[in-house]
Amino acid sequence: MRPLNNLVERFIPSALVFSIVLTFIVAILGLVLTPTSPADLVVHWGDGLAGLLAFMTQMALILLLGHILANTGPVRRLLAALASVPRTELAAYVFVFVVAAVASLITWGLGLVVGGLLAREVAHQGRERGLTLHFPMLVAAGFGGFVVWHMGYSASGPLTAATEGSFLMDSLGGQTVPMSQTVFSTWNMLAALATIIVVALALYLVAPRRGDRVAELTIDAREELEDGQEEVVTPADRLDASRLVTLLTGLALVAYLVLHFSRGGTLTLDTVNWSFLALILLLVRNPFELIHLTKNAASNVGEILLQFPLYAGILGMMVGSGLVQIFSDAFVSISTPTTFGLFALLAAGLVNFFVPSGGGQFAVQGPIMLSAGAELGVDPAITIMAVSYGDQWTNMIQPFWAIPLLAIAGLKMRDILGYTTIVLIASGLVFGATLVIVSL
Repeated sequence: MRPLNNLVERFIPSALVFSIVLTFIVAILGLVLTPTSPADLVVHWGDGLAGLLAFMTQMALILLLGHILANTGPVRRLLAALASVPRTELAAYVFVFVVAAVASLITWGLGLVVGGLLAREVAHQGRERGLTLHFPMLVAAGFGGFVVWHMGYSASGPLTAATEGSFLMDSLGGQTVPMSQTVFSTWNMLAALATIIVVALALYLVAPRRGDRVAELTIDAREELEDGQEEVVTPADRLDASRLVTLLTGLALVAYLVLHFSRGGTLTLDTVNWSFLALILLLVRNPFELIHLTKNAASNVGEILLQFPLYAGILGMMVGSGLVQIFSDAFVSISTPTTFGLFALLAAGLVNFFVPSGGGQFAVQGPIMLSAGAELGVDPAITIMAVSYGDQWTNMIQPFWAIPLLAIAGLKMRDILGYTTIVLIASGLVFGATLVIVSL
């Protein structure tokens, strides 16, 4: 893996630079492949910049709320308890991966943070019990759980397709695709289970054995986090220190969600966010703690917020110039109804290098793939999940989403890339086989 490690470290720029470079690439393609004038292309780009503002806020909330949830007291205590479960080195690697995968299926923001926190806690407790654990592999296993996030509850692509008035509505003929046909379809849930089993087996097979050289944890995994509590002096301070304020608001949100679903409401990006917010409000001790956790989580959201307008501008140029149709026709020419899902997976995996955000990728690639799939008569649910699989698949060798986890662990991408590439290979086999089978 050393050549790939060197390539990633030396030549792959930041995700923000990728989005800027991609903007100019799309602009050049628009000028070369379509009759669009430079002035019109600039207008399409400028008009498109604000096209994803609502979606951008929804994506930022998912990451923000996931980070807050992972750092609430009860969740941190749960992770400490879970860390005591594995009793051998091999069990530790597999256990960290499985827990991180389950957390990622709940929400990708939670999964990213849980993977790093649990890897550190397992390493710390394992050292106390005399286990010799290779810390980079523990962290890689934690990040590896992220490979199933787009098959779960916070899957941005399927949730966007299920949301009334989303930017995918035109590509879906004005209809929505309910989550029961994508994330909660039997075939996707079985694929998620198969992916977890196959990747866990692969990690088990490549894990260091006794006698192999390992790099153990060198930092204290049990750093104490400030809880944000302040001195209570005034009546206003007493409100900020009151559990009742957050508890009542959380219960009100729970009541709303129960009524929403009992009256026939569907699962959307908004309801996913409100369910996580309700859980957070029920778990924090008071507004003091919630404000403190929010400030800590906000630093992880800024780069994403800056990139989404650029993705929206790219989408504006592609739609306005007609590039979407050109790419769609080209894709149709090399695909059949049976192979379309597999080709869409590979294409999405490639695009993910340049647009590492799942939501941003759907903004750029979703309309193209849905149009191409419609021409071939492919079920839109298969198209949506093929792009989702491709997005989560190559995250394993794209450093953007590893940044929060690596910061928690104190490692670099090259330290874990050898192991995450194993996750890429193992999961890719399951994703490809699933899409071929469901397309038959």
